[in-house]
Amino acid sequence: MTINDLIQVFLFFFLLIGITPVLGNFMERVFTGKKHFLQPVLGWLEKLIYSFTGVSQKDESNWKSYTWGLVVFNFIGFSFVFLLQIIQQWLPFNPARFPGVSWHSAFNTAVSFMTNTNWQGYAGETTLSYLVQMTGLTVQNFVSAATGIAVLLALTRGISRKTTDKLGNFWVDLTRSTIYILLPLSILLAVVLVGQGVIQNFKPYETIHTLQGSEQIIPMGPAASQIAIKQLGTNGGGFFNANSAHPFENPTPFSNFLEMLAILLIPAALTFTFGKMAGSVRHGWTLFTAMFILLIAGLGIALYGEYSGSTVVGHIPHMEGKETRFGITNSVLWATATTAASNGSVNAMHESLSPLAGMVAMINIMLGETIFGGVGTGLYGMVIYVIITVFIAGLMVGRTPEYLGKKIQAFEVQMALIALLSPCLVILLFTAFASVSHAGLSGLNNAGPHGFSEMLYAFASAAGNNGSAFAGLNANTLFYNLTLGIGMLIGRFGVIVPVLAIAGSMAEKKITPFSSGTFRTDNSLFIILLIGVILIIGGLDFFPALSLGPVIEHLLMNSGITF
Repeated sequence: MTINDLIQVFLFFFLLIGITPVLGNFMERVFTGKKHFLQPVLGWLEKLIYSFTGVSQKDESNWKSYTWGLVVFNFIGFSFVFLLQIIQQWLPFNPARFPGVSWHSAFNTAVSFMTNTNWQGYAGETTLSYLVQMTGLTVQNFVSAATGIAVLLALTRGISRKTTDKLGNFWVDLTRSTIYILLPLSILLAVVLVGQGVIQNFKPYETIHTLQGSEQIIPMGPAASQIAIKQLGTNGGGFFNANSAHPFENPTPFSNFLEMLAILLIPAALTFTFGKMAGSVRHGWTLFTAMFILLIAGLGIALYGEYSGSTVVGHIPHMEGKETRFGITNSVLWATATTAASNGSVNAMHESLSPLAGMVAMINIMLGETIFGGVGTGLYGMVIYVIITVFIAGLMVGRTPEYLGKKIQAFEVQMALIALLSPCLVILLFTAFASVSHAGLSGLNNAGPHGFSEMLYAFASAAGNNGSAFAGLNANTLFYNLTLGIGMLIGRFGVIVPVLAIAGSMAEKKITPFSSGTFRTDNSLFIILLIGVILIIGGLDFFPALSLGPVIEHLLMNSGITF
């Protein structure tokens, strides 16, 4: 690593920490209905939406009604994106005249963008029209991210309120998240990205003549608007197949830095928002610190794996699969950040990462992407681990476990375990099935442990609602489109429903006054215990599978063996 690399990494984390309380405080004002500087500018739009939909800001729901509204809204979004792809050949804004998408690919893509996964088994510039990219995928980028924030808000109210069954209004949470948070930030980032060279137009594809005299088709399109929300909403779906390694999506080192920062910006700030709304800013910073430590540890291991090399490459740094515009450090930092969040964007091919760096990316996803994670999803995933942690701490000291004044009982622990085990079962069972079936093995690009890692990563990415891939797996097949689609659904709603059930149960409880016997959740001891629980419960589930993939590949590469 060079001094320039170290400065960039330091600046990245310095800005992330500095912006967290500023943006977090603003979001708290938005979500609690306080006055803020965007109300005079966009308040009319919020009121117009309520008037058009008949939603009353004063109406609140219990957890079952909140869940029902969320599920219905997401099903409508899925249906809309599915139909758009099927009939795109008859729709406008299709200058390349793309035909309709196959039903199984359309199903996979619709599920993917509805669940905030943005897994793409297709190449965007050769498959989808401008209309589908804008009205289908970009819209889902906004509302799927807002859905994650809404679930976090419901959970926060469940923790902070007492003796009530009301968790808020899903439609109000969805609207405010979109209008006041995601939309303004996306407009600002999109304008900056256009200034850096990210394309934003409706031109037909252009045919040019290369220096060698051959013809090359250059794709065009409204990319910047989708790139901004794909990063800010921790979505990750690329306008082009190469994603953020494509010069039309990510043309300069400055655009690369901004897009990396945008991935973690809102998830990090939500820790401050959560702490303030729950009545303990210090606890919010405690969660931020635990996430930050795990992120730094993963980044360190990944950088070591990339820079130390192996016997196969003569112990030199790995440049295969990376953009020379960005280099190794920026590629590894991006890979670590994007898998720590539920963001599937890439600026380098994860297929070419060293086994250690690839394992870090997988572990980030397998831990439930709670290391900041997706907007809303990462933090409510972390709260699930917190519930398990205080339950274990209660057993150790012989007291009824409490979390921010609420007693943690059997129901909350059961729901937390369901939320933790649902993605785990998808990853392990679906990978096992793919590894012994012809349909699963036929999509591999490599044999041996690396081939196994391709399948393991794919199902981890689906169940974790990440969307990135090792890029060596041909997943645009009937088998993978269906299994990955099902995995995305379970990974999304198999966590959301238990989380909302926990929120409903917590809201009905009384708040227990803090006493000398209360286990603190805002100090260094709790951070250590929380990280231990995350690594033991979240990590050891996957150790045997990781041993068959990146672990053994690392050992074999150091012995000069590749696959």
